[in-house]
Amino acid sequence: ESEDAPVSPDPADIAAAREAASALGGRLKSRLVETIGESGPVAAIEVCNLEAPEIAEAISEETGMAVGRTALRWRNPDNAPDAFERAAMERFLAEIEAGADPAGLERAEIVTTAEGRQLRYMKPIMTGGPCVLCHGAAISEEVKAAIAARYPDDRATGFAPGEFRGAFTITKDLSP
Repeated sequence: ESEDAPVSPDPADIAAAREAASALGGRLKSRLVETIGESGPVAAIEVCNLEAPEIAEAISEETGMAVGRTALRWRNPDNAPDAFERAAMERFLAEIEAGADPAGLERAEIVTTAEGRQLRYMKPIMTGGPCVLCHGAAISEEVKAAIAARYPDDRATGFAPGEFRGAFTITKDLSP
């Protein structure tokens, strides 16, 4: 096999990445819904700002993979996509616009970087009902002010329920 031949990701690695993405989505959504119910959407911004990175880090430690979120229109510049992530999300967006069911979309590739070989996995995040409280078109003035205070360069509003919002991104080091 030549050095340049594409290598297919191990199905077990893809399954583990899929589980990690699901864990991040599930824990974050649960925490956000709980916070919105108890304290309102302004408090949920604090969850995304402080707790979401902690949740991602905990899942990363549990799984041995780097777990996170990214978007074409991000709120936190720390979540801005790299070239691989941008290309994957642009493909997701084109497939969704062409009628694909987002639930069935994912990308899994083995890439070689300066750090060595890595599995890169991505799964779309669609805008859910509670998401529009902070990411929708009609955001309260209180929420707008809280977003502007924490994220002065926010690009992540104007979404409708069911619209492509971003993606979970998982990286697993495959180097020996």
